[in-house]
Amino acid sequence: MAVTLNASTSTGYIQTADTSGDLALQSNGTTQFNVTSTGAYGQIKSGTAVTTTSGTSIDFTSIPSWVKRITVMFSAVSTNGSSSWQIRLGTSGGVEATGYASASMYCSASGLNAVNSTTGFQFHNIAAGYNFNGSMTITNLTGNTWTETGSVSNTTGGDFMYFSSGSKALSGTLDRIRITTVNGTDTFDAGTINILYEG
Repeated sequence: MAVTLNASTSTGYIQTADTSGDLALQSNGTTQFNVTSTGAYGQIKSGTAVTTTSGTSIDFTSIPSWVKRITVMFSAVSTNGSSSWQIRLGTSGGVEATGYASASMYCSASGLNAVNSTTGFQFHNIAAGYNFNGSMTITNLTGNTWTETGSVSNTTGGDFMYFSSGSKALSGTLDRIRITTVNGTDTFDAGTINILYEG
């Protein structure tokens, strides 16, 4: 037997006489989540893209509790200062600013440089106006512990690649992330940021 709930029918329910054992949850006829003999899966959801032309931080909130992976995407994003960027995780109690185990490195034709951080998942910036393009993936390890890895490039002030990795044990269930800078005062002045999340 296969069952479809909240289907695009007058009853919102479809039962099919087969041996699959599938369960599908729909919204307006579009499947949002499936449970099959091979496991459960759902769609990748997109946040609302934010134009990063002002402000000292960008927040994405109301992230569902079932989320296991978040991808933060950057397109031509820059700030008016040289403070390194960082992503912080948060719960209903607020964004957490300590307890991160993070390292970031940038490489160019002239060499390498690396920094460690306990205040967020960092990308090591070195100059104002550098445009960052790329992504960071934040993945649930177990319980409220999350890991991250990411890379971005900059071609506006020289050819640079930036890499980041780390982990963070949250005090509760993740429901928000914040993109900001280490000094907290540099202002975003160009580009777009968005997230994808999935369970």
